[in-house]
Amino acid sequence: MSNLWDLSHIQPETRVVLEGDTIPAMFWNGVRARGPQVWMRQKELGIWRSWTWDQTGTAVREIGNGLLSLGFAANETSSILSNTVIEWVLADLAVLSCGGVANGIYPTDAASQVHYLCEDSGTTVLFVEDDEQLDKALEVRAQLPRLRKIVVFDMEGLRDVSDPMIISLDALRELGRAHAAAHPQALDARVAGCKPGDLAILVYTSGTTGKPKGAMHSHKGLVYTVRGYNTLISRTQDDECMCFLPLCHIAERLGGEYFSLYTGAKLNFVENPETVPENVREIAPTVFTAVPRVWEKFYSGVMIALKEASALQQMAYAWGIGVGTRIAEKVLAGQPVDGLLKVKFTIARWIALNNARKLIGIHRARFLVTGAAPISPDLVKWYLALGVPMLEVWGMTETCGAATGVPADRMKPGSIGPAAGYNEVKIDADTGEIRVRGPNVFMGYLNQPEKTAETVDADGWLHTGDVGLVDEDGFFRITDRMKDIIITAGGKNITPSELENELKFSPYVTDAVVIGDKRPYLTVIIMIDQENVEKYAQDNDVPFSNYASLTRAPQVQELIQAEIDRVNKKFARVEQIKKFFLLETQLSAEDEELTPTMKLKRKLVEKKYAPQIEAMYK
Repeated sequence: MSNLWDLSHIQPETRVVLEGDTIPAMFWNGVRARGPQVWMRQKELGIWRSWTWDQTGTAVREIGNGLLSLGFAANETSSILSNTVIEWVLADLAVLSCGGVANGIYPTDAASQVHYLCEDSGTTVLFVEDDEQLDKALEVRAQLPRLRKIVVFDMEGLRDVSDPMIISLDALRELGRAHAAAHPQALDARVAGCKPGDLAILVYTSGTTGKPKGAMHSHKGLVYTVRGYNTLISRTQDDECMCFLPLCHIAERLGGEYFSLYTGAKLNFVENPETVPENVREIAPTVFTAVPRVWEKFYSGVMIALKEASALQQMAYAWGIGVGTRIAEKVLAGQPVDGLLKVKFTIARWIALNNARKLIGIHRARFLVTGAAPISPDLVKWYLALGVPMLEVWGMTETCGAATGVPADRMKPGSIGPAAGYNEVKIDADTGEIRVRGPNVFMGYLNQPEKTAETVDADGWLHTGDVGLVDEDGFFRITDRMKDIIITAGGKNITPSELENELKFSPYVTDAVVIGDKRPYLTVIIMIDQENVEKYAQDNDVPFSNYASLTRAPQVQELIQAEIDRVNKKFARVEQIKKFFLLETQLSAEDEELTPTMKLKRKLVEKKYAPQIEAMYK
């Protein structure tokens, strides 16, 4: 059982733990070194099925040879349109083993987006998860002359399909076995022919304006970065991780799949996005990376459960979290923790805090990692008070993920940490923009040299678009996106993310977008937490018939106003929110207003809800 004042279990690892200068070379070295060990697990029909390195290697070899039998050439692109499942990883590693370029497409993308991404990337083989994703591909295939084959992971409901372009993953593996028997060295030759400087993957960034841009990453950059990750926040073969974010997002591709490939940490795949809370409790990961929205949801769950607890349980929690908070404050200040406080914390864990950790599923966690969006410092401190360090990292698609990270022995809530040892980070003296330079910075945008030139200057510095500060210890802090900073009609510069993070700390608020640029005062658009607000309504006899009526209920409006009043007390009068509007539609990953990491898109929301915004200023 780890304790908050002893962080010896979170140490950087500087040695190379798996050789290989390309992703496929590293993978096949992993298969040879770790053969019978379990690498991945996935729940199927209520039972967890394990995949050893050997089993993974067999599947990747068969799929890779199957691609070769279809005439898939080195440097050709294959796209994967699927949720986060093991087959995604198998297809990805098979494409890379063929010397190809692997591209991911979000399963929530519409057919028109699938068309653009396949056309722009030059996709010749498209992997799809099931009949739902296949329908999108079939809708646009006539407009994709380079597309030769569509491979389907799950053929349920498609047994009678007879189309020369469509093949099941099982049938492709069968082709691969036959091809391997006739050409036993063909795939190994492709792996050997793969060079570090070759383009390996495309990661499309979903811009709020214009077409998505395909960020290009080489094998060299990927290998360099995953080795770097281990010097920042290390993992071992004993660690259990959870794979649930979209694999076409840089966070899960690098921080999940490739980082676990390198370290040997086990990857556990959730059943689907809706079962994440349940699966976390089953898996009990030792290392858990998630976006702030997930951490906010877990916190809300504990707060709601606490309201239903007995008076004795509430008292035990209040005392326990108080002890944890005192220790957290000492750890953050770099002060020693005395023996009596250690004893109290052991009791606090036994009577209350362990229950909160088990409710979330982090009772075995060595540490937690948060990134992809700003997070409230108070939330970081709360997890720390439970006895689990939360380390914030910052980066972007173009930096191959994390470019800065908070070290476990020098935590500063509200900071994204110093520059990772594998890249340089600086603040531009004129604009305050954060810039990054290093071998982890991408090769550029596919087919968009002018956008590449705008983003990376002649000296190799990447213009991130984030504005920040750096303190005397070299710790960086994001203040906001350059394009998001609000300048009110009175000339006051306001950072909306600070207000938004405070609002999202409420169990009743899932997301918020603060408005006020060139306006006389600040307003906010809020997306409520459906589950918690519904429970509040039921507990307080608030009538409602659907989601929209719930948001319109006067008692719910008062509830959210109270949360805004709480936040306003922390800010100067000119920075306070005067009016709000609740979104009346329950949004999911399929809706255009949300990014793949479930953040509201500021510009799109401002445009789509312009009438409601204007109404708040009348």
